[in-house]
Amino acid sequence: MIGKISGLLDYRGDDHALIDVRGVGYLVYCSDRTLAGLPGPGEAVTLYTDLLVREDLLQLYGFPSLLEKEWHRLLMSVQGVGAKASLAILSALGAEGVNRAIALGDWNAVKAARGIGPKTAQRIVNELKDKAPTVMALGGALEAMQGSDSAAADVIESDPAPTPAPRASAPSGDAAVQSEALSALSNLGYGPGEAAGAVAQAAGDTPGADTAALIRAALKLLAPKG
Repeated sequence: MIGKISGLLDYRGDDHALIDVRGVGYLVYCSDRTLAGLPGPGEAVTLYTDLLVREDLLQLYGFPSLLEKEWHRLLMSVQGVGAKASLAILSALGAEGVNRAIALGDWNAVKAARGIGPKTAQRIVNELKDKAPTVMALGGALEAMQGSDSAAADVIESDPAPTPAPRASAPSGDAAVQSEALSALSNLGYGPGEAAGAVAQAAGDTPGADTAALIRAALKLLAPKG
């Protein structure tokens, strides 16, 4: 299994990029968001990857973060959702947007992705909603892991001259904050589903909030009404 590609960007197409790793070109299919975030040709790049293996097909899919790769894996587990549909959803929402939509049960947000109908969107939300809290809790650890990998990355080139290390997209920190808030609410006795929904909604209402502010906002949402 190829889990990560580090090399130099050769070119980017409409739905894929070619990454040169020591003279070997890897064709990597990506979401629109990922392609838009890639550097220019000849510059260093790192993508986390998932290899799709079929009887007549080998395709590599690339992601700027481990969190996005994890959501791709989960989306692909839903009946009727293939790699193309998963990338369409990630293109429309991004990893954090998928987090929020699934946790809130917002299938209309999922339906906004190109080629995703209402029945498929509802099936995705219904099948993955219980898994959203786990992915949100993993978010902080995944970001920390990604930051460590980026700091240690080296470009593999035939040219012996030193080359700057490629970096994946820098972690935003939002996943770590949401993970900490989710943990705090769980410690207060809230169930995983209600805690994940409150954290996701609070994160959408107060972008950039630190952990304490996010917990306060989530608690207000969870407070009994009336």
